[in-house]
Amino acid sequence: MKRFFLLLSWFMYCEMLFAQSHILSENSFQLSQTNGTVSPQLSNTITDIVINNDTIWLGTAKGLSRSTDGGQSWKNYYNTPEFGKEDISALAVRGKDVWVATAHSIDKDGQSLPEGSGLRYSSDGGTTWKVIAQPVDSKNIDTVFFNSKSLIRALGITTAINNITYDIAIAGNSVWVCSFAGMARRSTDNGTTWKRVIIPPDNLTSIGPNDSLVFDLSPSGGALGLQNNLNHRAFSVLAENDSTIWIGTAGGINKTTNGGVSWIKFSKQTQVNPISGNFVVALGKQKTISKNIIWAATVAASDNTEKKGVSFSEDGGLSWKQTLIGEFAHNFGFKNNIIYIPTDNGVFRSEDFGISWTQTGTIYDKVTRQRYTQSKFFSAGSSGDTAWFGGSDGLVTTIDNSTNYFGSNWTISHASQPVSSRTETYAYPNPFAPDDEVVRIHYNTRKTATAKVTIRIFNFGMNLIDTPVQNVLREANREHDELWNGKKQDGSFVTNGVYFYQIVIDNDEPRWGKILVIQ
Repeated sequence: MKRFFLLLSWFMYCEMLFAQSHILSENSFQLSQTNGTVSPQLSNTITDIVINNDTIWLGTAKGLSRSTDGGQSWKNYYNTPEFGKEDISALAVRGKDVWVATAHSIDKDGQSLPEGSGLRYSSDGGTTWKVIAQPVDSKNIDTVFFNSKSLIRALGITTAINNITYDIAIAGNSVWVCSFAGMARRSTDNGTTWKRVIIPPDNLTSIGPNDSLVFDLSPSGGALGLQNNLNHRAFSVLAENDSTIWIGTAGGINKTTNGGVSWIKFSKQTQVNPISGNFVVALGKQKTISKNIIWAATVAASDNTEKKGVSFSEDGGLSWKQTLIGEFAHNFGFKNNIIYIPTDNGVFRSEDFGISWTQTGTIYDKVTRQRYTQSKFFSAGSSGDTAWFGGSDGLVTTIDNSTNYFGSNWTISHASQPVSSRTETYAYPNPFAPDDEVVRIHYNTRKTATAKVTIRIFNFGMNLIDTPVQNVLREANREHDELWNGKKQDGSFVTNGVYFYQIVIDNDEPRWGKILVIQ
């Protein structure tokens, strides 16, 4: 299904939404063995990958997953008392400290809207969890104090709707969160209380403790008559160290070197060598023996001179270089001198600090014969020589070293459960949207030798509309996935409705299943 928290669409949509929404009052699962490999996640939408030594954390559309042995075995937190059935919208790890933001969508006034459902905190590597409510305010307008010379009014965020946490950073005894409508906030007591982070308004490039400031801390003015500041719509946060924090917003990149006492803002319009666009959806730090680079996924916000791409700085933000112009980047992964960037058009890799790039082509698992069918990737990480990537079609890994070049061999993991009987079959995701994904038809041949497989798709009137595979050879007695793209034999997409698929293995009695198409 479509990733409801894709940022760019929400930036466009919330221009209208802010004007309305701020007139406010107000168990772990054992994982299945499929095709000889362990399927780690319960969802095929992997939005976050965080790797800490041998511990790998996945944030998915069906909860949190953790491996403590480099991916050999996994634990899922979906449907536990602490996590329920929430999606994961942000994830941060430092040592044994783990912070997770959760979210879901709700129907309100005929619209499907994202709602932050709080945070989860563990100080023991995920053994026990503290559940924290989504940070909200008690009234619509507060006065917050930056210093004795300043008068700053702040928009009170009294609802969790659109107040969804997109990023988290841990620094010293503080946790920093960016929650779009909820702005940037900081807690020094493990989430018991939260304070708004005061960063520059749109018309200032810096603020400090000796300034006399009068502005509104507000991502939108709305009906309350407050000053609208794109720089207060917070999306991404990076803790370079305990005192140096970077915050990406819809108005640029903000940096403090003293834990938030003062801030400087970098934007497309205020530097000779600027970022490519002011809408900053992700931040990352690459530290090597010779370099300390800050990377930013920078997208056009409100100025037609801005462009989507990637911006990076080697001098602490004083100047920026631009690369991958035209690409929508979602995150960053690092392995020494190598950077991996997941984008809407695959993963880009550079080992010379952005001078040249290689791009993933067809991703195919030679063992399972599965193919990664989508172009979008949301997350990246590395553990030793293994590079990990997540997107809208599962989790993929590849070895990247001097003897195994990047992408020469792929392992693909899809969320699936083994079939329990000879005749059982199912399709996933189900329902599915053909304009956004493919559906997988899952079965086991239950044969002792290689078998011929044919799959046919019928509409509700039992008219044949497509034959995704015909007389293909499949290995004996193992799980298989066959793909259907939601198209008819003439290449056009099917309409919404119920469809039936038929699996014929050799001359056996056909197996049947149902697929629901919703776009």
